[in-house]
Amino acid sequence: MTDKAAKPASDLPVRAAAGIVMIAVAVAAVYFGGWPFRILVALAAAVMIAEWSEMHRIARHWSRAASLGVGAFLLVAPAFVLLDDGLSPLIEWVPILLLGLAITLGAASRRVTLAGGILYVGIPSFALLLLNWLSWQAVFWALVVTWATDIFAYFAGRSIGGPKLAPRVSPNKTWAGLIGGMLGAGVCGALVAILFKLPLIFLYAGALMGLIAQLGDLYESWLKRRAGVKDSGSLLPGHGGVLDRLDGLLPVAVATLALAAFKF
Repeated sequence: MTDKAAKPASDLPVRAAAGIVMIAVAVAAVYFGGWPFRILVALAAAVMIAEWSEMHRIARHWSRAASLGVGAFLLVAPAFVLLDDGLSPLIEWVPILLLGLAITLGAASRRVTLAGGILYVGIPSFALLLLNWLSWQAVFWALVVTWATDIFAYFAGRSIGGPKLAPRVSPNKTWAGLIGGMLGAGVCGALVAILFKLPLIFLYAGALMGLIAQLGDLYESWLKRRAGVKDSGSLLPGHGGVLDRLDGLLPVAVATLALAAFKF
């Protein structure tokens, strides 16, 4: 977020163009739901696993196995548990299967970090699929509050500056960026909640999600600092890796599912 503001001003058009394309693809997949959304989530998760593995210097064959395993899990599992008339009792096996995959590959590769990455990416990704089944409008709300957090934090950090938020983790993040991101998420979240007539809690939860998104961003910044890398990858022009773009959405997806589970 505000640490991404450190990029040169000339990079902004590239970032904006790439951002518009990503938003268009995401919105279309959310709206159509079903297989388009499932495929997009599975592909994004597979790439994030690969980027996580690269940051943690995990052997490529284990990285590929984890990416394929998580991608296949996200494609197949919903077919057994997301039904037109409700959730299948098999939903109880989903966390067990995901945990089993993480433990198996973590033990086989002798890398606990690989198991951690599978859970770090896999749990929020499946949460998005569940959330989309409950209400595609709630998924759109989660995306908007995350995007708003990023955008408002970026411009508040650049224009206001001020005291650093976590200089040892992400030197370019400021308190102004944190507050600006939360305010932007709060306003945009409320507008989306009104537009789609979402339950009342969504009207007020945007700012909290803005905080959660920035905590997710800080966590990934900490991971990158430990790994000695600037970005998680280079797949997205002007944005770095997929994990760089979705680090805030991962915890927001889980938190939004928790809200939606009690309101839909």
